[in-house]
Amino acid sequence: MPTTDGTTVLDDAAVPARASRLDALLTRLGVTGAPARDGLLAAFVTLLTAGMLVLLFEYVLEAEDLTVGPVQSAVLAAATCAQAVPLVLRRTRPILCLGLVAACQVVVVAVSPPDLSVGGIPQVIAGYTIGTLLPARRALAVTGAAVPVGALTAAVTALVSGNGLLLPVANHVLAGIATYMVSALVGGAVATRRRYVVLLRLRAAELLRTQRATTQAAIFAERSRMARELHDVAAHHLSGLVVQAAAVERQIDSDPEAAKAGTRCIRGQGKETLDSLRLIVGVLRERPGADGAGADAHDAPPPGLGALDGLVRTARTLGDAVDLVREGPPRALAPIADAAFYRVAQESLSNARQHAPGAPVRTTVRFGEREVSLEVVNEPSAGAATADSARQGMGLIGMGERAHLVGATLTTGATPSGGWRVRLTLPLHHEPARTVSDAETSAAPAALLEGGQE
Repeated sequence: MPTTDGTTVLDDAAVPARASRLDALLTRLGVTGAPARDGLLAAFVTLLTAGMLVLLFEYVLEAEDLTVGPVQSAVLAAATCAQAVPLVLRRTRPILCLGLVAACQVVVVAVSPPDLSVGGIPQVIAGYTIGTLLPARRALAVTGAAVPVGALTAAVTALVSGNGLLLPVANHVLAGIATYMVSALVGGAVATRRRYVVLLRLRAAELLRTQRATTQAAIFAERSRMARELHDVAAHHLSGLVVQAAAVERQIDSDPEAAKAGTRCIRGQGKETLDSLRLIVGVLRERPGADGAGADAHDAPPPGLGALDGLVRTARTLGDAVDLVREGPPRALAPIADAAFYRVAQESLSNARQHAPGAPVRTTVRFGEREVSLEVVNEPSAGAATADSARQGMGLIGMGERAHLVGATLTTGATPSGGWRVRLTLPLHHEPARTVSDAETSAAPAALLEGGQE
């Protein structure tokens, strides 16, 4: 903190600190701000110094058999009490405050008996304040410069009066070191401890903010994951319901039996949708350590590439012309990567059904030596797209997030024939490839073939 006398001090008020009981009391009394509180301190020290002077004149001088004249006593009392006045400036202009206190000390030493060293509380407070506000080296330099003031005055007084020189000078040097420099060291130690405590509080506050930010990020990531899951389930099943409902609407007059079969299919799709949503909600409502349906759903393995056959069968029951081709021996993938392939295939088939109804769709899974890829290609639609098919959805965004999560590459775009291609490629250099049997790849539970939990 820059002060009005040009010095730069370390500001304890620049960082939050817990208010002391004295601060709280002064605040309740309406004494706020450094000037007001320092003025109150100066008044208190003046009264305390006056009381100490009474003891000095009544007891100390008499006990030491020292005589002081009336004028000398008056000047000594005035100069000693005047030392408290500069304390008003102790925090705004600390060096000037110390200089004025030292100047008053010159008068005190000049009128004091040669064998008596009078040092007041203002010297201690001024030195302490210098230690708390200035860096350690500068504080010692400033207070050290004030030490010779009293000693030189005592030397001049001793030479003028013809008394001994060594004892008064040594006496005032030791007194100056004790009142100025030792007080500055104590003030520096106290200030260092205060700043250390403040830094600990700041670090604790920063850790708390970081923890809150991490928690918020985790909450956001979990919400995004839940949004992807709900979108995958809803988009897959509900798009099928829309297609079936449109077919039933066209057949209800011309082919009632086919319309009835369509309504049964819609009912089955609706039940599967409810089961899938119930599975997700059960996991979301699960508490740590809880048993029951939620825990069972959470423990169930997620659907993967082994569940593509069931996904394709479901799409065919909805009237989609879907072909599934597998190339290469199946390889075991990490569960999260396996689930990502399934979700991308599910979303791609749903998009093809919505944006290109009735168009042939070819789904290809390739297991290579260096990578595993999934490619879903649909031809251009021969008929009209379903309602709201032109509306931008979250499917491509969700597929991109899943690809990024497992370190795969997702490419999407139109084909030369006017269709659409989705390709997901996962490098296998992270772990050795392991060939698995067809029985293992088809071991996904039937309950999770449609819209299972990731």
